[in-house]
Amino acid sequence: MIQISENERLWRLRLLPKDLGVALVVLLAFGAALGLMWRTTNASRPYADPDSSLRMQIPQTWIATDSLLDVLFKLEDPFSPSAFKTNLTVETRLLDLADPPTLQTLLDRRVEERSEFTGYHFLSEAETMVAGERAIVSEYAYVVQPIDEPRRASLPVVVLAREYIVIAGEHSYYLTLAAPESDAERALERFAQIIASVELQ
Repeated sequence: MIQISENERLWRLRLLPKDLGVALVVLLAFGAALGLMWRTTNASRPYADPDSSLRMQIPQTWIATDSLLDVLFKLEDPFSPSAFKTNLTVETRLLDLADPPTLQTLLDRRVEERSEFTGYHFLSEAETMVAGERAIVSEYAYVVQPIDEPRRASLPVVVLAREYIVIAGEHSYYLTLAAPESDAERALERFAQIIASVELQ
């Protein structure tokens, strides 16, 4: 049977405050690292369209990417955990003020355009407000093949998209977030923050 001597007990007792101090420093460092990571990933920068009244806060860490469409900008989240990266696209169109379309008409046109996507499936629509203006929000899903190279293994990705259509003055705005289904919950929370920052006056 092993017995602990009195000296050994005293030695352990003397080291206890140092061990607690080291543990406290490690916890503080871990907390600071988490805070810094949260601040970095949730930081925003302002965007202002020079040709209209659109102003918004966009994610600091998202990067601009090229788009085949005529858009104000397209941003991509490089930290998205998928071959298909979460992206935000903002488009604007001039309206014919002599015969302005309704939000429902703009949505119907958009559904017709999007129906060309592989596996397109319309999910929902609802009226809402964006920056004090009437808007319509829709959700839909589709399938993409992000890596389309012969003999390179890559599974198709189910994409969930949420799009806001807003009419303000002589412009209509389309704000679209598309995210892989696996990252959709986190991405849509971020999109809600972006939408809340939109200004159209």
